[in-house]
Amino acid sequence: MTDRNSQQPDPRGAIKDPDEWVTGAEPPTAAQESYLHTLAREAGEEVPDDLTKAEASRRIDELQEETGRGR
Repeated sequence: MTDRNSQQPDPRGAIKDPDEWVTGAEPPTAAQESYLHTLAREAGEEVPDDLTKAEASRRIDELQEETGRGR
């Protein structure tokens, strides 16, 4: 008998490219905006006001790398 808990799915398999998001053209979530502004402040950069949810996600990834908070 197999233990279902021992075979965890790879969480990276659930990650979609922001360009494939159905909601990618919507405004960023409050959590995205907050984190994006935190990262931008640490990096000494400005955050444009008109980002989409997908653009905010990509910018977060870039700033994580820049600030050393990358994965």
